[in-house]
Amino acid sequence: MATLIDLAETPVRDLNQALHEAPVASWRVLNPRGAHAVACGIRDNFTVDIEGHVGYYCAGMNQQATVTVHGNAGTGVAENMMSGTVRVRGNASQSAGATAHGGLLVIDGDASARCGISMKGVDIVVGGSVGHMSAFMGQAGRLVVCGDAGDALGDSLYEARIYVRGTVKSLGADCVEKEMSAEHLAELAELLKAAERDEDPADFRRYGSARQLYHFKVDNTTAY
Repeated sequence: MATLIDLAETPVRDLNQALHEAPVASWRVLNPRGAHAVACGIRDNFTVDIEGHVGYYCAGMNQQATVTVHGNAGTGVAENMMSGTVRVRGNASQSAGATAHGGLLVIDGDASARCGISMKGVDIVVGGSVGHMSAFMGQAGRLVVCGDAGDALGDSLYEARIYVRGTVKSLGADCVEKEMSAEHLAELAELLKAAERDEDPADFRRYGSARQLYHFKVDNTTAY
């Protein structure tokens, strides 16, 4: 049975302290009402269900835990996540999964601008669409977009892989469409399954770095 914490009665600081210290397998957080930094810095393998909308930086720096937001999330959900799973049942604001090193972030709805900015190994699956400059400076990991992508997708991308099912408004500097091989179809199928999605991998296109901006070249100055 889940341990209940009601944020209408308990400060977020006390909630996070309890999550850091108590070896309880399952938690249920009531009345978040847009509170910021809910369930941050968890280091252990247990589940946290947040019943409602949260503000910025929910589940930041997560390690091992499975955190589910049964609502929408503000800026920077799962920021700097290392491992585990974070799922948003609604929509997410900008910079979802920013700088995250590992784990799986699933957003069932839409994500705003800069989804996956500077991602460093995280897997992000978005059931809807993403805003402009998503995966900006993405260094490693995979971004899967089941809807559409906004302007400047993958701008200044390094080695992160991007899969988009819908339309891309524009590609950022040094981001190009790439071949969808059997390896990529298998990789995408695995990611969709992990995110509990049923889209057909064959409906997606893959994007990645053209690798022209790794080192400064005077001929490429207009692209920087």
